[in-house]
Amino acid sequence: EVQLVESGGGLVQAGGSLRLSCAASGFTFDHYIIGWFRQAPGKEREGVSCIRSSYGSTYYADSVKGRFTISSDNAKNMVYLQMNSLKPEDTAVYYCAAIKFRSLVTTAMVCRGYYDLDYWGKGTLVTVSS
Repeated sequence: EVQLVESGGGLVQAGGSLRLSCAASGFTFDHYIIGWFRQAPGKEREGVSCIRSSYGSTYYADSVKGRFTISSDNAKNMVYLQMNSLKPEDTAVYYCAAIKFRSLVTTAMVCRGYYDLDYWGKGTLVTVSS
């Protein structure tokens, strides 16, 4: 059974940091592009950051560039999102999702929503207070 389980969300003050974790199981981790997506109330889902760990390629949305860092631990089938300098506008439910890699698919394309993701987690809530 394929599972993506997010953890690490919570309440933090503006300027603070959080580290989200995504535990993946049931599929060959390094054959996939893994991404973090978020959805705030009343807003469309946004691709935050994506990684293809086997190639070391990453993508960041402009809104988080320089503040967030995505990383992976292939041995543990884990993907992390380190979020620093958090802003109230970062408040959202954050989802981990995966798509099997195929030719010409890039992390940028995945994060920008060009493709439907194969698997989704249930999300973890991040709330940033001002």
